[in-house]
Amino acid sequence: MARDRKPSCRRARVIAAALSVTALTLGGTALAEIPVSAAGKPQGHDVSSHQKNIDWAGAKARGARFVYIKATESTTYRNPYFGRQYNGARDAGILRGAYHFAVPDKSSGATQAAYFVRNGGAWHADGRTLPPALDIEYNPYGKAKCYGLSAAAMVDWIRSFSDEIRRETGRRPVIYTTAHWWNTCTGSSRAFAPNHALWIARHNSGDAGSLPAGWSFWTFWQYDNSGSLPGDQNLFNGSQTQLKRFATR
Repeated sequence: MARDRKPSCRRARVIAAALSVTALTLGGTALAEIPVSAAGKPQGHDVSSHQKNIDWAGAKARGARFVYIKATESTTYRNPYFGRQYNGARDAGILRGAYHFAVPDKSSGATQAAYFVRNGGAWHADGRTLPPALDIEYNPYGKAKCYGLSAAAMVDWIRSFSDEIRRETGRRPVIYTTAHWWNTCTGSSRAFAPNHALWIARHNSGDAGSLPAGWSFWTFWQYDNSGSLPGDQNLFNGSQTQLKRFATR
């Protein structure tokens, strides 16, 4: 995911860190299109201020059925294009949701969750809004890849964020991460799998790979950082009917 404020080297980290166990299968290396074995699954994307003003009708015509839009980071940043992106996707008939980029060494999970909800991360059972998402991954701003937190402290931070999102919106957040980061920085915690949908990041592969500890399936898979849709390319692990149900339950 894009962080908006500095160049990213996370793509290389994602590719290098991802492990290889099949969830979907396809031989090959770099993928310019949807993995063949995933054909038929609803296609989506995620965007940030890097994409600025998006042709949402064009994205819909090219197959976009859902999108996640970066709303906030820590408690100091809000995507200046968020409103027009979020409303534009809705007006084009694309299911949309907001995501927050976590910076756990800056403030508590509850504090960042509250900021997120106030600045785009709210959820409504209107059939058009995906649940809020937490983007938690390697630290792009320093050498402390787990933000200097112990595994136990990281689990507590994520729990605090999740509990506040649930308190304010009624939904648990989707968790976006990689298997390597999760198992490294949470100590392979299984505490969140039962009631948090997984958004797994794994690029240049024909399958979603090994999943973080606790999860037996993915809900969203970010499989590439470029393609036919603006921003990163994603799939939903189900039918269009199930995707709509996920937005309303």
